[in-house]
Amino acid sequence: MFITFPDGNKREFKDGSTGIEIAAEISPRLAKATLSCDIDGVHSDAFRPITGDHAIKFYTFADENGRWAYRHTASHVLAQAVKRLYPEVKLAIGPAIENGFYYDFDAPSAFTPEDLVKIEAEMARIEKEDLKVERFELPRAEAIKFMEEKGEPYKVELIRDLPEDAVISFYREGDFVDLCAGPHVPSTGIVKNIKLLNVAGAYWRGSEKNKMLQRIYGTAFEKKADLDAYVTALEEAKKRDHNKLGRELELFTTVDIIGQGLPILLPKGARVIQLLQRFVEDEEQKRGYNLTKTPFMAKRELYKISGHWDHYRDGMFIMSDTPDVEDENAEVFALRPMTCPFQFMAYLNRARSYRDLPLRYNETSTLFRNESSGEMHGLIRLRQFTISEGHLACRPDQVEDEFKGCLDLAKFMIDTLGFTDDVSYRFSKWDENDTAKYIGDKASWESTQNMMRTILNDLGVQFTEADGEAAFYGPKLDIQIRNVYGKEDTLITIQIDFQLAERFGMVYTDTDGQKKFPYVIHRTSIGCYERTLALLIEKYAGALPTWIAPVQVKVLPITDRAADASVEIQKSLEQYGIRVESDLRNEKIGFKIREAQMQKVPYMLVMGDKEMEQGLVAVRSRKDGDLGTMTLEAFRAKLLEEVATRAKS
Repeated sequence: MFITFPDGNKREFKDGSTGIEIAAEISPRLAKATLSCDIDGVHSDAFRPITGDHAIKFYTFADENGRWAYRHTASHVLAQAVKRLYPEVKLAIGPAIENGFYYDFDAPSAFTPEDLVKIEAEMARIEKEDLKVERFELPRAEAIKFMEEKGEPYKVELIRDLPEDAVISFYREGDFVDLCAGPHVPSTGIVKNIKLLNVAGAYWRGSEKNKMLQRIYGTAFEKKADLDAYVTALEEAKKRDHNKLGRELELFTTVDIIGQGLPILLPKGARVIQLLQRFVEDEEQKRGYNLTKTPFMAKRELYKISGHWDHYRDGMFIMSDTPDVEDENAEVFALRPMTCPFQFMAYLNRARSYRDLPLRYNETSTLFRNESSGEMHGLIRLRQFTISEGHLACRPDQVEDEFKGCLDLAKFMIDTLGFTDDVSYRFSKWDENDTAKYIGDKASWESTQNMMRTILNDLGVQFTEADGEAAFYGPKLDIQIRNVYGKEDTLITIQIDFQLAERFGMVYTDTDGQKKFPYVIHRTSIGCYERTLALLIEKYAGALPTWIAPVQVKVLPITDRAADASVEIQKSLEQYGIRVESDLRNEKIGFKIREAQMQKVPYMLVMGDKEMEQGLVAVRSRKDGDLGTMTLEAFRAKLLEEVATRAKS
C-alpha cells in the first residue's frame, strides 16, 4: 500500500501495517512518541492495521490530538481503577477535555478526598501493568446484551440512542472494557503523571431531569515537570477564582432558594456594574447610538417572526395560561433571550429613508436564558444577566464601515479593561451539514460569510474559523476570552444578519425610490456585565483598577481624636465624586490597614495627631505601600488623574 505524508511524499508499506509500524520505519524516535494518528482526515488509533492507500499524519503529545488521545486513555484508566476498587459503581461517560479529562460515575456514596488518593494509586498500578489497549466492534443487539450483562445501564442507553448505521466500538485494557469511539494510545503504560483534581456533581446528559452523577476531574502530562507546573498554576488560579474571591470581597452572593444562575449583586458589585454601564452608554452615545428601553417579555408571536420560537425555544422561559404552548387560542409570553426583535419594533415605528441609515440602537438589556445547571458557574454563565446590546440597520455599502466601527468600539472596551492580551477572534460560520439549525438558503449564507471574511481580512484581524458556531440567522465574529482556569467563553460578539429585516418587514426607501431591506449588525460592546465583572476579578485578583473600584479610598483615623477630621476628609473627597469610606472603629491602625488591604481598596489615608496638626494626609497604596504625606488637594489630584485616564494598575 502507498502512504502519503503531510509533506506530499509517498512511500510503499506492507498492507496491514499499523501507524506505529509506519512511524518506526521513518524513525524509532517518532514511533516511540506517536500517540495517535490522522488517517485521511480522521483521528484514529495508531495501533490499528491500515489497509489500502491513505494519507497519514502522526500525533505526539506536542499536538492537540495527541494530548487528547493520551488523556482520553487516562479517563479509561480512571474508570478501570474505580471499577476495581468499587465494583458496584456504574459508568457513564469519560471524555478528554482541554487540559485534562473527567469521568462520570453513578456511585452509592460520595467520593471523598481520601477516595481520590486510593483511586490515583490504583491508576498508577494500572499504568505499571502496561496493559495493551485493543479495539473491537459489535452489532447493536450484541453490544446492548454485552453491556446489560455487565450491569451498565448508562452504556445501554447510549447504544440505544446511536443511529442505526453507527459503528459500535469498544476498547479493552486487561479485564476492563468500555464503550468508546476512541481513539486511544497503544497501552496504559504510556499514560504517566496522572493527577486527580476534584469531584463535582453533573446531571446525566446535562439535564436536571436526570440523576445527579459524580464527576471526577483529572489531568495527565507526558513530563512530571509539566504536571507540577500545571498544578501550581491551578493553585494560583484558585486564589483568583471570581466565584471565591467575589464572595470574599462581598461583590456578589447566591442563595439556594432563589436559584442557580441568579446571583445577588451586593452593594459593591452593583456599584462596579453601574460604573461599567455608565461608561459604556456614554461611549456609545459619543459614537452615534440611540438608546432604547424595551420590555423584558413579549408574546409568542414576536418570537415566531424572529425565528427564536423555532430555533431557540428550549433556551427560553415561557409563561402560558395553558400547558400547550402551541395552542393558538392561548396567551403565551416568553422572557426575552435577546433584544433584537424589540429594537426592530423601534425601527418600524416610522418609515425609513436611505438618509436615515445607518441607524444605531443600543440598550443595556436584561436577558433570560434557560441554561442547564451543569453549564452555570459563578457569574460566567447565568439564567438572568445584563448585556450591552446593540443593533445597526445599514445599507449594503455601509456594512463594512459599520462593522469596523463595532469592532473599534469592542477593541476600545477590551483595551480599557486590560483584556487586550487575553482575547482571540473566532469567525463563527454555519454548519452546511446541519441546515435545520438555521434559517436561509446556502447561497445567502455563503455570500454573507464571504463578505464577513473579506471585511475581517481587510481590517487585518487574526482569526480562526469555526463551523456550526453561527447564530441561526447569520455568521458572527466572536471575541473569545479564557477564565482563570483556561475555559474559553465569548466576551463580545458582532454578527451580520441578512435575514431578519425581511422577516419583520423592515424596509427603507433607497435613492431609486425602491423599498429595500437593510442589513442588520447585531453587536455587544462589553458583552455580559456580570461575566465581565467575573473576568475583571480574576484578571486583577480582586484589586480592580481605581476607576472602577467600588471603594477608592479608606480613611483610617489612628485615634478617636482624628475621627471628626477623617469624616471631614471623606465629605471633601465625596464632593469630587470619589468613593470613600471611613473606618471609625476602635481598632489598632495596623488592623485597619490590613483589613483595607484585604478588601483591595486602592488607597488608604491614615490620620493621626501629627497629620491633623500639619494639615496633611498620610497616603498608603495597596500596590506601593507607604507614599508619605501630602496635602489633601495633591492626593485628590493624583487620584482624579488616575480615574480620568482609567489607569489599569
